[in-house]
Amino acid sequence: MTKALTIAVPSKGRLEEKSAEMFTQAGMNLKRAGARGYTGTLVGFEGVEIAYLSAAEIAARLRDGSVHFGITGEDLLREEVSDLESVIQFVMSLGFGHADVVVAIPNSWVDVATMADLAEVASDFRLHKGRLMRVATKYINLATDYFAANDVKDIQIVTSFGATEGAPASSAAEAIVDITSTGATLAANDLRVPEDGVILKSQANLAAALKANWSPEARSAAKQILARLSAFQRATDMLEVKFNAGADKVSQDTLRVFSAVTISVTNTHDGQAVTLLIDHSQLQNITEFLATKQIGVTVSKPDFVFSPRNELFERLAGAIL
Repeated sequence: MTKALTIAVPSKGRLEEKSAEMFTQAGMNLKRAGARGYTGTLVGFEGVEIAYLSAAEIAARLRDGSVHFGITGEDLLREEVSDLESVIQFVMSLGFGHADVVVAIPNSWVDVATMADLAEVASDFRLHKGRLMRVATKYINLATDYFAANDVKDIQIVTSFGATEGAPASSAAEAIVDITSTGATLAANDLRVPEDGVILKSQANLAAALKANWSPEARSAAKQILARLSAFQRATDMLEVKFNAGADKVSQDTLRVFSAVTISVTNTHDGQAVTLLIDHSQLQNITEFLATKQIGVTVSKPDFVFSPRNELFERLAGAIL
């Protein structure tokens, strides 16, 4: 039986682990068909199929609309999908899989601090060497666009088929464009990033294929999934604060200064029992304020914070009409 909605997730490694963890924390478990199987289910959602694919294949499947949702890096989507805005919607950033696409140059180029400096060096290189400076990369499109935007002209983008960071040392290229998480590999290969050499700060994203077959059943499943994921993600930034105001009641206007959302106010024999929802960045401010009124607080972490509106689904539905 054909499933109404397909979600593509990475088939191995850290991205697979973090994707499964995210769904589990959002109250939805991924069940893989065997340790090495390439299909699975989303427990509790009969019409949803999970496809386990490589990160690059997920980008391709989102592009052609053969899956509805996919989890992959923004770097791959922006590299592989030329008409990105018309065929794919970034639904939500997931907070894992962080990596930067960067320009990297040899440390020995001591006079090169910016892309403008690199443009000058490339021009001098062509003048004295009689050929273009080579930049090795797997990110042909991102690199081409970035060098053009920074007016770096005298270069030749060459495709890297191996370990890109080793290209300058092996004389296969003079500079590179590659992805880095910590910078350790670049440093180990005596490379560094110019001050303005970060092309893209990437992370894993849940993306939607606008060309997929969004049947009523697919939309219904997507609506439920996005509501849970959104509520889980929203809860990561929120805290629940409880206190008893006693006789010295705290006004709602005062609480709004802290961007607090009042969940409940219950009259008690000695005042009011108040429950608030606050952004975690406001915790110190609001607890210090309440301390001035001799009010103690209890703080807990909510699992989900549901909004009256399913804004993620609304935005998607508007794009696939």
